[in-house]
Amino acid sequence: MQWNSYFHKIGNMETNLAVAQLAALAQENRLAIFRLLVQQDAAGLAVGQIAETLGLANATLSFHLKTLTQAGLIEARQDGRFIHYSANHAAMHGLLGFLGENCCGGKACC
Repeated sequence: MQWNSYFHKIGNMETNLAVAQLAALAQENRLAIFRLLVQQDAAGLAVGQIAETLGLANATLSFHLKTLTQAGLIEARQDGRFIHYSANHAAMHGLLGFLGENCCGGKACC
């Protein structure tokens, strides 16, 4: 009984994380930010570069970066006076794996 309870909690944690990540991506600007960062190398982009590329105001961008960071989809790195953001590729692949888990009932997909 105790093992089943533990498994249930772990399963819920994974589902809750997937829901949080999908919710973070379910907004046009955040999706654009994430897609832009996925295209970059590990160095990512400075906040100013993201704002300029996507035409977003700094206050708006800050709000969206915070949401994506809290969901674990992007990571921030301080570089002198600048903050660089990069995509968390492991989190992205984890989300994709979660979405495709048990695809086609274990049979070969189309």
